[in-house]
Amino acid sequence: MALIRAKQIRAKVKILDDIIKEYKIINPQKRRDYAKYEIDFKRRLKGAIRNLDKFISESINNLDYFSKNENKHSLPLPKRMRLILVKELNEKGNRKIANLLDLFSMMDGINVSYKTVERLYSDDKVILGLHNLFILILNKRGIKNINACGDATGYSLIISKHYSSYVQKLKDKAKESKNTKKAFVYKFALMDLETKMYVCYGSSLKSEKEAFDKAMQMLSKIDVKINSIRLDRYYSFPCYVNQFKNSKVFIIPRKNVELSNGFKWHETLKEFLLNTMEYLREYFQRNNSEAGWASDKKMFGWKISQKREDRIDTALFCRDIWHNLLRL
Repeated sequence: MALIRAKQIRAKVKILDDIIKEYKIINPQKRRDYAKYEIDFKRRLKGAIRNLDKFISESINNLDYFSKNENKHSLPLPKRMRLILVKELNEKGNRKIANLLDLFSMMDGINVSYKTVERLYSDDKVILGLHNLFILILNKRGIKNINACGDATGYSLIISKHYSSYVQKLKDKAKESKNTKKAFVYKFALMDLETKMYVCYGSSLKSEKEAFDKAMQMLSKIDVKINSIRLDRYYSFPCYVNQFKNSKVFIIPRKNVELSNGFKWHETLKEFLLNTMEYLREYFQRNNSEAGWASDKKMFGWKISQKREDRIDTALFCRDIWHNLLRL
């Protein structure tokens, strides 16, 4: 068994930029054929729209949920789920419009107010139905034991309201209140490398760490096991690596890395030190997460129009469902 020391790893990290340059020469990045991508996108979107009603019906087939407000809804659950998904898909209103004729034909007979649509984002039964739909999609692709990558991104929020009470609570009387506050939501998701589907997600208005923690809570409640995982340098700490005791973990160590933080941390750093090129080959599959975010933002835009935190989370969840539907 080879013994390793922290100073060896720090020395390797110091020359890592040169190693990565060499790696990229040996493993050049493939260029995307954008014309082919657009054709494939159109085909996948039409397929997702065609199957949406069937999947919604299947996801709520055995749903038993009692709510005293159920009879007050102007729309049954399937139409409420369909409406919120359609609304989120059309948030950006760009190149998708030409491909949405089939989808709009599904909305025949739906005539609701803006407030009704807003309330869908905090409707417990809709959220439960969306969760069932998310799990149904994963099951249809047979996602059980996966090699994963994970990363976080951010979306812009524009929240307009009066801030006098907010400022007073913060005891920040010197601060000038404005009618519009620019805010930011963090989102973390784990992606299955084989299918490029998201298997769990979390969001937070506070921090990337909180978004990660929420994603891990979701992961613990679904029947998906992680064989290996790739995370960026933000997660290059023992507290993150040691959470995946039964998985291979690929991270890039920080310059001031230490060894004495548990067996899993030690084994991960040892793999990085002794098999660096192969380790990087695995690690750089993390770029699939960045490609996924880029694809999502091209499809939905960079902004979330919801104001309440729970509704922001639901909007992001709807986008993950569409992401997976397009890869089913």
